[in-house]
Amino acid sequence: MKTIQFREAICEAMSEEMRRDESIYLMGEEVAEYNGAYKASKGMLDEFGAKRVIDTPIAELGFSGIAVGSTMTGNRPIVEFMTFNFSLVGIDQIINNAAKIRQMSGGQFKCPIVFRGPTGSAGQLGATHSQAFENWFANCPGLKVIVPSNPYDAKGLLKAAIRDDDPVIFMESEQMYGDKGEVPEGEYILPIGVAEIKREGSDVTIVSFGKIIKEAYAAADALAKEGVSCEVIDLRTVRPLDINTILDSVKKTNRLVILEEAWPFGNVSTEITYQVQEKAFDFLDAPIIKINTADTPAPYSPVLLEEWLPNSEDVVKAVKKVLYK
Repeated sequence: MKTIQFREAICEAMSEEMRRDESIYLMGEEVAEYNGAYKASKGMLDEFGAKRVIDTPIAELGFSGIAVGSTMTGNRPIVEFMTFNFSLVGIDQIINNAAKIRQMSGGQFKCPIVFRGPTGSAGQLGATHSQAFENWFANCPGLKVIVPSNPYDAKGLLKAAIRDDDPVIFMESEQMYGDKGEVPEGEYILPIGVAEIKREGSDVTIVSFGKIIKEAYAAADALAKEGVSCEVIDLRTVRPLDINTILDSVKKTNRLVILEEAWPFGNVSTEITYQVQEKAFDFLDAPIIKINTADTPAPYSPVLLEEWLPNSEDVVKAVKKVLYK
C-alpha cells in the first residue's frame, strides 16, 4: 500500500485508464496547461499530449455536447467540470442526450462518458457555488452517480466509471483533494453500486456519503465514549443505490440516521427513508431521522454557513433521539 492524496488518486485512475485505452480523453476548463483547477490532472498533458488532454473555453454546454457526440464515434471521454454548480449550464446535454442515447437509439449507441468534478459546499463560496446536485442526477434514469469519500474508493470507482458503457456522474469535493489515504500499489477496481460498512456497530445505523461522512465518523467516536455503538455505512454510489446493505444493517440495529449535505426536500435520504419503511418497517424501533442542510441557499457569512451545514453534533443529537436518550 502507498499513501496518496485524493487528487493523486483521481489523476492515477485517469492516467492508468488512458494508457490502457487510446479512445479515452480528458477535456475541461484548465485541465491541461494548468494541470487542473485542483491539480487533479497534473502531468497528464505532458504524457498524453494536447489531443487527449484538452483545455476548453468556459462553455459547459458546448464541450459537454462535443463529448457526448464523440461517444457515438467510439470515444470514451472524461469531462471535468470545475464545479458541478457549472454543470447546470450543460445539464441539457447530460439529461437529454447522454442519459437517453442508449434507449432512443434502440441500443445502437452506448454512451461511455464520465462527468466529474467537485460537488457541495467548500467554505465561503456563496450560494451559487455551494450546491449539491447528487439527487438531481440520481433522479434521472440512465445515469449512474458516484460520490466517494476517500482516495481508495475514489481511484477504484473512477476506474470502474471510465470502463462503464453508460454515463457516470462522478462527484468529488474541493475540500477533499488534499486528503490522504492508502491505496494499493497495483491495479484495482471497485464495483459500482456497492456500499461499504466503514464501522461496524449494534445500536444505530448511520448512512452517509461524500465529504460530510467525516461528521458521522466524529459523531460515532463521541458516542462510543458514551457506550453507544454506531454502524457507519458509506454509500459510495448513490445510483444504483445499495439498499440491501442498509436494510441488513437496520434489521440488526433497528434504528436509522441519514446524514446528507443537500437541501431537505426530496433528496437521497428521502428515498432511503421511503425504501427502508417499505421494506423493513417492522424492524424499526424509532422513526428514521435525516439530517440535511437548511432549506435555504447557502449563506456567505461564516456564522450562518456553520449553522446551515450539518455537523457531528447534529448527528449525536439525532442518534440520541432515535435511542430515546
